[in-house]
Amino acid sequence: MLDIDVKGAIHVMGQHPSSNLSLFIEPPSVDELKRRLESRGTESIDSLQARVNKAAYEISFKEHFNYVIVNKDLPTAQAQASEIVAEFLKQ
Repeated sequence: MLDIDVKGAIHVMGQHPSSNLSLFIEPPSVDELKRRLESRGTESIDSLQARVNKAAYEISFKEHFNYVIVNKDLPTAQAQASEIVAEFLKQ
């Protein structure tokens, strides 16, 4: 399992196109992502804005991934990811 940025993921997928599973976990919206980060209270104003900007940029690459999971509700998103991974591992 790799946890890498979108450009790195696209590169790895290109190197191993038939043997990879890629999941893009997307927030319901950039505004919702910003609200969630603000509610945690763990980010400075600058780091929060940098994370929101990076997420907005990365979302533009989601069509390069095998699956997109919209994280509206964490337990639902986790269940979706688990199902996708389990099905992939059966192959």
